[in-house]
Amino acid sequence: MAKLGKIKTTRTSEKAFETLSPFELKNKLISLAEEHSRISTYHMLNAGRGNPNWIASTPREAFFELGSFAIEESKITMNLGNGLAGMPHKPGIAKRFKQFLNKNRMLPGTGLLKKSLEYGVKKLGFDPDEFVHQLADSIVGDNYPTPARMLRYHEAIVHNYLIQEMCNNEPPNGIYDLFAVEGSTAGMCYLFDSLMQNFLVNRGDKIALLEPTFTPYIEIPRLEQYNFDVVQIKAISINKEGLHTWQYPDTEIDKLKDKSIKIVFVVNPSNPPSYAIHPGTIKRLIHIVKTDNPSLIVITDDVYGTFVPGFRSLMAELPQNTLGVYSFSKYFGCTGWRLGVIAIHEDNICDKMIAALPVRQKKALARRYGILALHPEKIKFIDRLVADSRSVALNHTAGLSLPQQLQMTLFSLFALLDGKGKYKKLTQDIVQNRLKLLWKAVGFTLPADPLRAGYYAEIDMMLWSKRFYGNVFADYMKKHFDPVDILFRLAEKTSIVLLNGGGFAGPEWSIRISLANLDTPAYPKIGRAIAEMLHEYAAAWKASLK
Repeated sequence: MAKLGKIKTTRTSEKAFETLSPFELKNKLISLAEEHSRISTYHMLNAGRGNPNWIASTPREAFFELGSFAIEESKITMNLGNGLAGMPHKPGIAKRFKQFLNKNRMLPGTGLLKKSLEYGVKKLGFDPDEFVHQLADSIVGDNYPTPARMLRYHEAIVHNYLIQEMCNNEPPNGIYDLFAVEGSTAGMCYLFDSLMQNFLVNRGDKIALLEPTFTPYIEIPRLEQYNFDVVQIKAISINKEGLHTWQYPDTEIDKLKDKSIKIVFVVNPSNPPSYAIHPGTIKRLIHIVKTDNPSLIVITDDVYGTFVPGFRSLMAELPQNTLGVYSFSKYFGCTGWRLGVIAIHEDNICDKMIAALPVRQKKALARRYGILALHPEKIKFIDRLVADSRSVALNHTAGLSLPQQLQMTLFSLFALLDGKGKYKKLTQDIVQNRLKLLWKAVGFTLPADPLRAGYYAEIDMMLWSKRFYGNVFADYMKKHFDPVDILFRLAEKTSIVLLNGGGFAGPEWSIRISLANLDTPAYPKIGRAIAEMLHEYAAAWKASLK
């Protein structure tokens, strides 16, 4: 690898970028990396964003085959030519669908569609014509979503998927109500808004964040309309080798005993460390809720859960207090589809807290939701979410588009019908292999950890500076450079784009690397560039001692 150039102290212009969100800083780094790639033999390696470079192909093939069937069905009811047809017709549609599948049995998505029909009818007891009509009508997208929250058969299938993947097939008693949304970030925006609208949290209230965490979850509470008082709960545990475990000490979790904390926001497995919360910590959290802070609302974003074998979400462990948010984007490679769900247990604390509000606030809510029902006080919190997503007045146009719901359902069916978990193992193996190659190139072998998702790697450069060269060198780094310096040097000298871990409320000198969005051979290159960068800083330090 080429030398990275003479080490100089950090430029003032770089320091200003530390105040930016990592995703905005990324744009500056990309421009530097692109400039270097134009004047060198390097190709830009952008490991800054978590968009995976794989897709789930089978459920997409099924989607497009189903589309062909739905168009045929539409032409049965009306076919005036010139591109004008009718709408799918329900009577007898299941029989015609079977005939279509037999006729097209050699197409790659047919197997999933056949198994899906059998799963819906035999396992879930769906009416065949109603089920197939919902599939066909959804992909055509010729109707408003009804119910707006989520179509009935889609909800039942996605519910089973969440039981499998978020509850490890060991769900609590009862069911979850689902609201199909445009990805987990949209779900978080809806939750923030509805919790405020329903007086479950108020401007300036105290909330808690488990950190490091996804940057928008740090930034949203600071917005003027919320201005929350944020309690930081830090994953600061260190193992006997002096490495981060990215777990939460009891002293940090015990902060949640404070009854003035209304909500705790969780990303599990974490982003960027990419570790699931330790079972012992989960038990402690459950105990705190049951004995110290029973009104605590837990919001958990579990998008990376499928990358940890045997994963169990807080929505499974603490169902009454937890509002679950899940996105299909990472596991199935569908960030462009914008697919996610909010899952709220039918027996949940939000409904109970709304019922216990003071009379004045109940009257305000009756005015807000009164146009939706004669008895607005009976509207469940999850249905209030739906209404609030369209400012209540446009509730009749709420809901995720039906083609999106249909693709989400096919992704769920694909996972449910993959009895041996072959697809899941492939995705887990991809990121774990890249993780091992990265760390080996840096100069370390990671100890095995069953809680490590491996979707990202977070490297604390200050900790590594101490391990490689000692505390004196670390002090030299702090004195002469800013934490983002290494990001600028990597972009300028090697066309590698990474993000600053400090922007995710992680260690100030840490860097985040996505292990999902580049081809596997890129990760040893990134690891070697990081190691060589650290060695060149050390060479400059040693020269300064002479």
